[in-house]
Amino acid sequence: MLIQENLTIQEKLKILTDAAKYDVACTSSGVKRRGKAGSIGNTSEAGICHSFAADGRCISLLKILFTNQCIYDCKYCVNRCTNDVVRTAFTPDEVCKLTIEFYRRNYIEGLFLSSGILYNATYTMEQIYETMYKLRNQWNFNGYIHVKAIPGADPELVERVGFLADRMSVNLELPTAEGLKNLAPGKTRDKILSPMRQIQQGISVSSHLLGYDREYKKPYSTKHAGFAGGAALIDPKLAQAPLGVLEERDDSDRSVGRVPDLQPSDPSTGITTGIAAGTTAGTTAGAASWDAHKSHLVLPASRYKKSAFVPAGQSTQMIVGATPENDYQMMSVTQALYRNFGLKRVFYSAYIPVNEDSSLPSLPGGPPLLREHRLYQADWLLRFYGFKAEELLSEDKPNFNVFLDPKCDWALRHLEGFPVEVNRASYDELLRVPGMGVKSAVRIVSARSAGKLGFEDLKKLGVVLKRARYFITCSGRMMEGARLDQDYITNCLIGDERRAAWDIEHKDCFRQLSLFDDMHMEMPVTDEDQYTAVLGNL
Repeated sequence: MLIQENLTIQEKLKILTDAAKYDVACTSSGVKRRGKAGSIGNTSEAGICHSFAADGRCISLLKILFTNQCIYDCKYCVNRCTNDVVRTAFTPDEVCKLTIEFYRRNYIEGLFLSSGILYNATYTMEQIYETMYKLRNQWNFNGYIHVKAIPGADPELVERVGFLADRMSVNLELPTAEGLKNLAPGKTRDKILSPMRQIQQGISVSSHLLGYDREYKKPYSTKHAGFAGGAALIDPKLAQAPLGVLEERDDSDRSVGRVPDLQPSDPSTGITTGIAAGTTAGTTAGAASWDAHKSHLVLPASRYKKSAFVPAGQSTQMIVGATPENDYQMMSVTQALYRNFGLKRVFYSAYIPVNEDSSLPSLPGGPPLLREHRLYQADWLLRFYGFKAEELLSEDKPNFNVFLDPKCDWALRHLEGFPVEVNRASYDELLRVPGMGVKSAVRIVSARSAGKLGFEDLKKLGVVLKRARYFITCSGRMMEGARLDQDYITNCLIGDERRAAWDIEHKDCFRQLSLFDDMHMEMPVTDEDQYTAVLGNL
């Protein structure tokens, strides 16, 4: 390990922004382009990245690591302690100065702060807390801040940071305890889930005590809380370690015990239901008052009445392809995370081989970008379209179709439910039609009250008829040229999907487009076609 102590802040910035690029929660610009006369805006390669808000706004963030020093030897990580790379760390004042100077120049609207483990988890979290405190109270920075909670850190520090940050996240890294044991021996499921549960509990208490509901639109209705078949979804190998017992404290104004295994509840009833993390028995249900909730807080409950706790919610990240888990296992874990911990987002990061180790997979085809893309598509179906993991995949079909998006693939396997009559179908039925999204389904339900809708009307309402035409009828008639046949629909859909798949897998491959560009997926251009094109008789 090569430790550099006398680096300038610019040199530190270059090292620690590059080290942060594997934390997925936003997309790095990766370019340096100055502003010029006649143009608006510019970019900077020094850690500027883009995150998208719930309302669609693109927010520029300064994305950095506090330090790339780390005590862990995670085999997939570029910052592992056994790697011979230049190590450095910011001071809290340097992070504050960078953030404010970037903000004053209108480069950024917020900060994304992650970190390796310097000395130990609690010391690192102390440095992050000092940084956050100075930004908010000394520099009066009121912008967006997303910060990583360090697994194994003192719970009080995690809670104090929660009152300063807008969003917090704890990286799950790998979906199974076995994967963590093999590739990240210093990390355990207990260390990761404990702060995640603590943040979830704090968000629930804050929402209740502040007198309003900050929960985002839930991906599952309350009737699914404590869903049946939990044992099938959470394999024993996926969740072996229960939440651990945190160290007891003697302070008079707070008590610390085991982070309670509770789910977000309805503030009007105080009833909590859900799956007990770390068990395979299926579901548990119980009742707990808010006083019981508050008794487990690290800081006094009065603190939650003064300011919001992690108002933008929490998220996590999983690496795709570093371990042999299939898509069904990953989606089952994702579903359990949304249901158990009330996460805002689960991010997926295609494994990129940055280290050489016999335990790591060889990827002759490069990072599994298409698989990552399919997981994001399926994640969207879980969160907004009412699908469940066991509907999309099963033990018999554990991986997504490479050539079709998950929604189209599901529809083709359930043609008995189609075609759907758009003038009579319910909102939930419309959501399951390929080519229809949340907005278009809402528009259809609203518009058809004024009269019957036709295919031209659907196009104006935002429906992608290229996909939806095979699964719907308008006034009892299918669109011209469409028929309800699995082979026929598959052949029609697969052409566009193959082009999209090619673009994803070859996003870093650039070539000159030609008049006869067929993306290497269609019949070659004949001499006759070339001749007619030259003469202008296309």
